[in-house]
Amino acid sequence: MKIRASVFFAVSIYCVSTAAFAQSDAGKEALYVKSLAATCANCHGTNGVAVTGSSVTSLAGLDKAYTVAQMKAFKTGTRPATVMHQLSKGYSDAQIEVIATYFAAQKK
Repeated sequence: MKIRASVFFAVSIYCVSTAAFAQSDAGKEALYVKSLAATCANCHGTNGVAVTGSSVTSLAGLDKAYTVAQMKAFKTGTRPATVMHQLSKGYSDAQIEVIATYFAAQKK
């Protein structure tokens, strides 16, 4: 009986620790995504909703493919900008995908 209890305990600890690591990884990923999106907040507003009347585009709810295309155009210099051509060069293509996915999921 003691052996069964010990095995059960060991398996339980393993399952709980595996779940904790999975939650930890999900939490880290969510924090990473939000921190990338936060880099856009100074100009484009919290969660991508720009101040009403601003000349800056709201990013919230924009089509992901459109956002990716625009960021890549800024990055290559084919779309003129005041600062976005400089800022976009600081993001990898994978980070641009993450940012675009995040803002596409936000409410306008």
